[in-house]
Amino acid sequence: MTRAALAQAALQQPPGTLTRWFGQGRVGLFSLSRATLAQRHALPSSRWVQVMGALVHYTDEGVADGEPLVLIHGFGASLHTWEGLMPMLKQRYRVLRLDLAPFGLTGPLRDAHGRIVTMDVNRYRDFIDAFLEMVGIARASVIGNSLGGLIAWDLAVRRPALVDKLVLIDAAGFPMKLPIYIDLFRHAPVRWSAPWMLPEFIIRAATRDVYGDASRVPESTFRRYVDFFYAEGSREAVGKMVPKLDFDELPTPLLAGIRSPTLVLWGDRDRWIPPAHAQAFADRIPGAQLRRYDGLGHIPMEEDPRRVAADLLPFLAAHCGGPRRENQRTRFTIPAAPGSP
Repeated sequence: MTRAALAQAALQQPPGTLTRWFGQGRVGLFSLSRATLAQRHALPSSRWVQVMGALVHYTDEGVADGEPLVLIHGFGASLHTWEGLMPMLKQRYRVLRLDLAPFGLTGPLRDAHGRIVTMDVNRYRDFIDAFLEMVGIARASVIGNSLGGLIAWDLAVRRPALVDKLVLIDAAGFPMKLPIYIDLFRHAPVRWSAPWMLPEFIIRAATRDVYGDASRVPESTFRRYVDFFYAEGSREAVGKMVPKLDFDELPTPLLAGIRSPTLVLWGDRDRWIPPAHAQAFADRIPGAQLRRYDGLGHIPMEEDPRRVAADLLPFLAAHCGGPRRENQRTRFTIPAAPGSP
């Protein structure tokens, strides 16, 4: 069995006896090194690039000279959240996805003294601008989920010449109460203790909470989210970051100036960002299209990628640059669900 196959088999295993004794999960009395995480979760297409002093994990796949797509994940997630869409997107596009700091295999940004840098909206602006410059992207369609959606629409506002098409999936931006599993980190005792003691069952509960139907979450997905939260420096970085999350003063009035064709996708069982925000984005961005998904949660593209692709692919094709071919949409193939005839 190959190393990749062995790693995948390990991820599929349920917690062992000691893990169950601690309440279905480790208690976080250790951290996983980036090298260990890379062995478990790096992909065959994984690449690294130096951005703001950090090695940023990303992938660059699909048609080399195709239209570029940039995929930006949300809080606590990683580029793996897009995995279900990749077989369909790679048929036509050049697809870049990255792990935002301090998440995934990228981890926290650090200053010259090795101290963890606090991420906020301004820092993410610098971060995404620097990443796109380093990978040579001057214009692309941008797809963002949750925090990544905020970064995506803010990029369209700040740099309209860069954003061709814009897709917002359960995007952040309007004033809201933080989800309970994020709001925990606003409390000093949690911020102090989390780097040493964060029970795995909390991370598992948060993962279930972002799905509309928690029965859809495979064990390998639970293990991935848990591993990345136990990554070296990640919990400390989250503790520094959360108090800086402020959705009350974001420049949402500037959404009216976005001229990129825009698609808003939303899970109606989103427990993290109110589904009413979907209509707020659609109302403020001129010409925006809105699609809702009954039964899906905060990360619909991970929970049911085929359902999301059925709206995403035609939107991208309809607004492609250059002369449009009559048979353009037929070039996409949405794979049948496992077990389908």
